[in-house]
Amino acid sequence: MRVKNFTDIKSLLFGNKTVRQTIFKNTFWLSIGMGTNKILGFLLLIYAARILGATEYGKFSFALAFISLFGIFQDLGLTAIVTREFAKETKVPEEEKKEREEFHSLISLEILLSVIAFFLILFGSFFITPESDIRKAILILAVYSSMNSMIAFFCSFFQARQKMEYQASPIIIQAALAAVLGIFFLFRFPSVVNLSYAYLLASVAGLIFIWILFNIKMFSLKISWRGSVWRKFLLMSWPVALMGLFGVLYNYIDSVMMGYWGMIVETGWYNAAYRIIFVVLIPMGLFSGSFYPVLSKFFRESKEQLQRVWNYQMQVMILLALPLTVGGIVLAPRLIYFFYPFSFSPSILALQILMVMAGLVFIYRPLLDVLIASNQQKSTFWITFSGALINILLNLFLIPKYRLYGASIATVVTYIIIISISVWLMVKLTSIRIPFLKFLSYFGAASLSSALMYFIIIQPKIYNLNILLSVTIGASVYFLCLFFLKTIVKPIYKSLFIEPV
Repeated sequence: MRVKNFTDIKSLLFGNKTVRQTIFKNTFWLSIGMGTNKILGFLLLIYAARILGATEYGKFSFALAFISLFGIFQDLGLTAIVTREFAKETKVPEEEKKEREEFHSLISLEILLSVIAFFLILFGSFFITPESDIRKAILILAVYSSMNSMIAFFCSFFQARQKMEYQASPIIIQAALAAVLGIFFLFRFPSVVNLSYAYLLASVAGLIFIWILFNIKMFSLKISWRGSVWRKFLLMSWPVALMGLFGVLYNYIDSVMMGYWGMIVETGWYNAAYRIIFVVLIPMGLFSGSFYPVLSKFFRESKEQLQRVWNYQMQVMILLALPLTVGGIVLAPRLIYFFYPFSFSPSILALQILMVMAGLVFIYRPLLDVLIASNQQKSTFWITFSGALINILLNLFLIPKYRLYGASIATVVTYIIIISISVWLMVKLTSIRIPFLKFLSYFGAASLSSALMYFIIIQPKIYNLNILLSVTIGASVYFLCLFFLKTIVKPIYKSLFIEPV
């Protein structure tokens, strides 16, 4: 789509004209909203680590990881199903009325689930830790998590309608308020509990804003109680819920285990590295959030288009995964010392191991997205179940011996296994077929470009620059090399750059 004037810009960023334009628009607004949220959240936690130190920061990370284990009970997979089931344009008034009635009933279900999850967290907090400040932080963060779950619920409908521009502003407001309040509380009244209050207040403001925005941009909201709607959506969402539960387990159980075993400082070091990984994974989340509604749409309409869009998603993920992994491993010491005090040096090796995990997540996400979009959420249960079981067993064996490094290794092994299972299930249960030669060309081009990037950034004059400059130079070298392959090596070019969808 050519952009010549303001009308074209408005159409590009606010309309849904073509598949590629819609994906671009959604990615743009997700980049603005989620990117701001992740970056501001990351900077806040960096500041918290510097002010609180490894021990107190470990307490906060432990509390946050513990409440995350219960997050799935606040949602039970509804957000993914809402996005999938409402990912169609309703033209008939009767269909629109039915859709609104169903959504109103789902609001009441979401509220009920949040209340249940809060009491589960309250009950569990008495057994997980004897420290009163950690327990209080857990309860505050439990309410914060409930507010966040409601915000994600409304955002799922925006995503279904491929209106990501509407969800950007509440996410930005919440992130900015959390950063401002968090920095203020840490500066004036530094404590784990006060940092938790900053998160809670910001989530309340974000929920109020998105409630108002939804009423203005979509339709008037009200709460209704219809058991038939609950039953319909829960029958679809329970496999996603179980999948989410096991996914949360192998993402957070390591921090909870270390905290429970008294490794509070190690928990702080480990989560310091993990926070950087969350930033590295931002592009993956943005692209996935843009592709998933399109995959859901084409699952209903066109297997050919579904295959083409999925190929395109996997291409993007491969081309991003390799340079991020290679660059992250090389620059890990610089990253840790740039963001944290020297007392966090044990985080370096953990970060290098987790960078491998980050690359694997990029490859895993398109597999998961297409399985859920293809209504195979029951089958994905076995993916996450296997991953959670293996991760817990590996953590039980590795953490006592190798502490945070054992947790890092367990996470990498877990993702290798679930990727293998995901590929098998995708080929067996969906219409998607893997174009091995094409993906091999993607991987080859990314590998060559990453190798050149590696030899450039390890040069002392580049490596010892400001970390932001080193990253910029490395990224520039990588993409310039890809451009060289595009213009010089024709066969690779034809495989790398997929035809328009």
